[in-house]
Amino acid sequence: MSGDKIRGPSEFGVIGLGRIGGGLSLQALEKGYRIVGCARHGAPEHLTRAGMIDGRGIAGLREALGPPRIVFIYVPAGPPVDQVIDQLAPHLDPGDIVIDGGNSYWGDSIRRYERLRQRGIHLLDVGTSGGVRGARSGACFMAGGDQEAVRQVEPILKALAVENGYVYAGRAGAGHFVKLVHNGIEFGMLQAIGEGIDLLSRYREPLDIGAVLSCWRNGSVIRSWLIDLMEEAHRAENGLEQVPGFIEDTGEVNWLVADALHMEVPVPVIASAVMQLFASRDGEKHWARAIAMMRHGFGEHPYGPDEGIARSRQTERVGDYVRNPAARPKE
Repeated sequence: MSGDKIRGPSEFGVIGLGRIGGGLSLQALEKGYRIVGCARHGAPEHLTRAGMIDGRGIAGLREALGPPRIVFIYVPAGPPVDQVIDQLAPHLDPGDIVIDGGNSYWGDSIRRYERLRQRGIHLLDVGTSGGVRGARSGACFMAGGDQEAVRQVEPILKALAVENGYVYAGRAGAGHFVKLVHNGIEFGMLQAIGEGIDLLSRYREPLDIGAVLSCWRNGSVIRSWLIDLMEEAHRAENGLEQVPGFIEDTGEVNWLVADALHMEVPVPVIASAVMQLFASRDGEKHWARAIAMMRHGFGEHPYGPDEGIARSRQTERVGDYVRNPAARPKE
């Protein structure tokens, strides 16, 4: 799209300039957008060199952006999102649009939507997939919220997405619910591939697993980006043995399993994948190493335990929108 005329809004703010927020910002800057960034310790130098304007704190977004202001939030799910919204809302006007692009629980997104709606501010829940590479070169977006507000930001989302990598999922909460289901499917796929690698490693004669994976990448029924990542990591790490068999995660799919129980929808593969992830923390297993390698490939998730991620997993989610339909937003 470089050099193409921007359709729709030509500027927006981004709060949270880590792997995803920073990557999307850099992609947007390269495509001609004016980006105002905010991070705890200021906008990183590589982003300001690329043209980002440092908002110098959340309050600075008000003056740096013209109305209606569009502000993306890319911070960890849970209390950090509420904290950012608490700081941001007083500096916004009716008609401004806040986009939570992280992995928030969909019930929390409905609660936040209702809260901001009382101020005349739109909240959109936009699940973002594609990992670090997608943020830089084309992501996949699943949007929820009022249709009119979504229409205003669709040109931005489509510009930053891969072709056909955008969907309007429905009213408030739908975007993050669809992303949560996506993450559950991802867990099941990772587990199946990991178990397959474990089986290959235990054949009665040594197999060239790297060559097998390379073959599977080309024309097989299971060819996929995850198989690509597995083959790349297997080659880069010279096998499985040097990778810790401990899989860290932020716990979002636990919410999906709980939702499925309330909905009385059987999800044995996803639930089993979550249980196996727990099991990885008790031993050195090849399937766990394989999953850790793929997760590192698409999201730069760390190898081995991570205190910050473990702490994030323990944050509480608020609201119960599965068992209490009355709490859902009205048409």
